[in-house]
Amino acid sequence: MLSCPVCHTLVHAGALKDLAAQAEVYASQGKLEQSRDTWQRALELLPPSSRQHTVLTERVADLSKRIAAMPGARPAASASGPWWKRAATAVIIVGIFALGKIKFLVLGLTKASTFFSMFAFFGLYWSVFGWALAAGLVVSIYIHEMGHVAELRRLGIGAGAPLFIPGVGAYVLLKQHIDDPAVDARIGLAGPVWGLGAGLAAYAIYRVTDVPLWGAIAQLTGFINLFNLIPVWQLDGARGFHALSGWQRWAIVGALGVAFLLTNEGLLLLIGAVAVYRALQPAVVREPNVPAFATFLVLIAALTWLTKIPAVT
Repeated sequence: MLSCPVCHTLVHAGALKDLAAQAEVYASQGKLEQSRDTWQRALELLPPSSRQHTVLTERVADLSKRIAAMPGARPAASASGPWWKRAATAVIIVGIFALGKIKFLVLGLTKASTFFSMFAFFGLYWSVFGWALAAGLVVSIYIHEMGHVAELRRLGIGAGAPLFIPGVGAYVLLKQHIDDPAVDARIGLAGPVWGLGAGLAAYAIYRVTDVPLWGAIAQLTGFINLFNLIPVWQLDGARGFHALSGWQRWAIVGALGVAFLLTNEGLLLLIGAVAVYRALQPAVVREPNVPAFATFLVLIAALTWLTKIPAVT
């Protein structure tokens, strides 16, 4: 429900106030498209029969006319055609992303341990976030874990199927010990790389359909995979750091600092603090590992960007 059936109080009053303030700021800066898109997100939080919904609908229409009258203006994605055309475009985007991978992803669900642990995980987060966001979270984590499995298979290393732990996350149990830091880094960073792909696919759908849920899934995917870059314990960042030389570790610390200054994302402070501690320790390898280093840098930049996209849950 968007409003109380008794007193008619708006359920999302706080979010609506924030969106209104953001839209006004955009308008004052001459950013009419951003202002219109923000008002459109606010519309989804208002009951269609309310007076506020009518007022905002008129405001969005007025902004659309002003934008269309601007030199070089292009139609907004939300007004580019019928809903079924936009939905079809979203399906095509997902199809391109999953092409060649869908059979492999479905294969993981044939394992009873994966399927039932995933179902339990989904049930827990359904009660917290609702079924739609919980489903997006589960699929995102599953794709992340299958990234590890894909790399393990490519390297011929035995491993179990992904296992979900409700309230914690998921993991893939290796069936043999890995001594080579470069191999360990490839396996560890494959998860965030696949997770980034899932996040970008969700973001693409969000941009095409203007459905805030997809933006929320993309943003949450960014947070989860960025958190996994913390170079500690069994997290993926620790496995990536394991293969870096001394100067590469400090370069990662510098990249985290730059990313924080540009975005003010607090999670980067935690990752950076642990990275400094790890950089102060003697490096296991002396020769620079360019692939692991480049992958780490790209993941920091792309995942941080995903965490900062505007999204309404």
